[in-house]
Amino acid sequence: MGKFSKIPWQSYFKIALGCLIVTISMNLFLIPYKLAPGGVSGLSTVIYHLVDEKIPVGILMLAFNIPLFLTGYKSRGRMFLIRSSFGAVLLSLLIDISAPSFDVLIQYFIEFDETMAVPDLLLNSIIGGAIMGLGLGIVLKENATTGGTDLAAAVLKKLWPRYSLGQYLMIIDGFVILFATVAFRSFKLGLYTAICLYISTITIDAYMEGLKFAKGLLIISDNYEEIAQRLLTEVDRGVTGLKGMGMYSKKDKTVLLCVVKREEIPTVRAIVKKVDDTAFILLIDVREVMGEGFNPISIDE
Repeated sequence: MGKFSKIPWQSYFKIALGCLIVTISMNLFLIPYKLAPGGVSGLSTVIYHLVDEKIPVGILMLAFNIPLFLTGYKSRGRMFLIRSSFGAVLLSLLIDISAPSFDVLIQYFIEFDETMAVPDLLLNSIIGGAIMGLGLGIVLKENATTGGTDLAAAVLKKLWPRYSLGQYLMIIDGFVILFATVAFRSFKLGLYTAICLYISTITIDAYMEGLKFAKGLLIISDNYEEIAQRLLTEVDRGVTGLKGMGMYSKKDKTVLLCVVKREEIPTVRAIVKKVDDTAFILLIDVREVMGEGFNPISIDE
């Protein structure tokens, strides 16, 4: 009983949910329309259409993933390998098992909706990329992946450390999009695929880093004490004074650091303008804030 209690069932449930969401994206918006947004799934989609749909996409993905996992497991750790293997196998199964059901669904809507007779590839790219990004974001948040693209990048990085991991990922995805463009003899499909990949990437970032944007403020003013006091009392935000020096005047300066919510920005501007209309304010986008007054501090397991 003790061993079973240590298994992170909640984490595996989230990975399964992410795989299900990716499956919906691929079977409903991407695979039927030859949209291959990089990675193992994209490569498998291209080959699936090249062999006249005789080999299922899920089987192709599994075939590509196995050697990548075997080659790159040492660079990512045991738990990462276990969770990623679970995600990769489950995604492959879900894609192949659910494909007939999605085919029926697509045919149903096409039959009763004449506007769908000619598919809108741009709409498919945007919606499919967003849904895929959400699913992949859920999986990545659990320290796992659904495929071996990042492992391939890790292997290349180990062999040729000159470039970063992100650059290798971009090269691999770019190669898949180029391959799809050439294989399908369609520059338009390649462009739509690139849009899909971009939407997927920014959706992953938004999910991983949070949507509740805040603003970081750096305020330089000779009246810093009054400004800080009013921010503390009227906006109810903590303020930190940082020591600095004006490189032109060579005088010591106190720089106020404060993080506020977006809707509080007008109030802050009004306070600073009233106290010192010559003050210098720098606004910085803050993706996620944890601590008192914002989101509680969390630790991803």
